[in-house]
Amino acid sequence: MPKADKSAKLRKARASAAFAPAPAVVMIEPQMGENIGAAARAMMNFGLCELVVVNPRDGWPNERAEAMASGAAVILENARLAADSKSGLGGFSFALAMTARPRESLLPVMTPREAAQAFKTRIDRGEKCAIILGPERAGLSNDDVNRADGVVSIPVNPAFASLNVAQALVVMAYEWAVAAGLSSPPSDLDLAPQASKGQFEGFIGQLFDALGEAEYFYPPEKRDAMQRKIKTAFVRAGLTEGEVRTLRGVVKALGRRGGNSDDNR
Repeated sequence: MPKADKSAKLRKARASAAFAPAPAVVMIEPQMGENIGAAARAMMNFGLCELVVVNPRDGWPNERAEAMASGAAVILENARLAADSKSGLGGFSFALAMTARPRESLLPVMTPREAAQAFKTRIDRGEKCAIILGPERAGLSNDDVNRADGVVSIPVNPAFASLNVAQALVVMAYEWAVAAGLSSPPSDLDLAPQASKGQFEGFIGQLFDALGEAEYFYPPEKRDAMQRKIKTAFVRAGLTEGEVRTLRGVVKALGRRGGNSDDNR
């Protein structure tokens, strides 16, 4: 097997492992390779992996699409080429057309958020769904819109309602990611272990002792209420083990310095 084929299969396997079931993207008669590549990047960003390219003006594969895809080449490598919209949409049970002009149609018109929920409901049932995008210059034809089960219309400035096809896909793909519960990789803070109750209470006890020595709790009859407020603030912070150690070091260092507590009353 040629090295290039092995590399493509490896990328396909890696990409498949990273994606959960999601709507496919069907681009009908796209005119610019750059927009196909930009759409592939948007798909990769938001967890969409299946691309169908219907009768592209400049043929397929497309070097400009590959250049624009930068990092999302696996989407293009595994794209399906279709001769017409009928064959491109033939494998899907539910499809929504993205258009700035819903036209006079009996099809339901949805926002991207509503569309994402509709996709999720059906995909959770095992259905195959698709987002339909039209040519850059004129958008989807009436015939292609009527092949859909509904229309997705993005709220935009009515004086300038035209969106680039990849920009429109970003909006829809983002709403899909939210509906599907996709999340960003955890930060270092997310991975840090939470302080145990014992560690937390040890810090609070040390802090209250230091504040008592500094005569912070004044007047004395308000001591309990003041302590509750301070403790609640730290509880809400959800301190990690490392943060508790740092704060205990801060309290210890301040205790060594001493000082007058009058300014804190």
